[in-house]
Amino acid sequence: MKRILIGDEAAFRQLMSLYRTYIYQVIYSVLRHPKDAEDITQETFVTIYFSLPHYQGKGLKAWMTRIATNKAIDYKRRAFKKREESTDEMEAVASTFSVHVAASTDIEETLIRKERKELVVQMMTQLPPNYRKTVELYYFYDKTYQDIAEEEGISVKTVESRLYRAKQWVRANWKEEDFK
Repeated sequence: MKRILIGDEAAFRQLMSLYRTYIYQVIYSVLRHPKDAEDITQETFVTIYFSLPHYQGKGLKAWMTRIATNKAIDYKRRAFKKREESTDEMEAVASTFSVHVAASTDIEETLIRKERKELVVQMMTQLPPNYRKTVELYYFYDKTYQDIAEEEGISVKTVESRLYRAKQWVRANWKEEDFK
């Protein structure tokens, strides 16, 4: 491990060859797609390499497993979000060509969407500042837990905790009527 930390690439390649199959299996168990699992395995080792200075010297395999699992979950979440967006785009195209949709209805829906978006942005200002920043980075900028942790100088667990607490805060403080 010391050799890797001082930049010995051969030592890191040795670490990769030792854990490559295991990391791939962890990721494949989440994604269930060989090509995606292979890509995310590569990304995981890049993340591991750049995160080694933060490694605390305990449970290397568990630490790498956590990174691999998070990478796979983040990938799956992004893929789902993209599918939702493409479905939304297809629905938008279909509605554009639909004979039955009146132009005034489209304008009205657009205005309603715009008003709701403005309301959400306004309501976001009510969130406690440390939650707001984490929520913005995660939901609006599609940053991963790891990216947010590095950017904010906090642990991944803190990111998870802030997102959880922000959701709890929203449930407790926002009412559905506020959005009607």
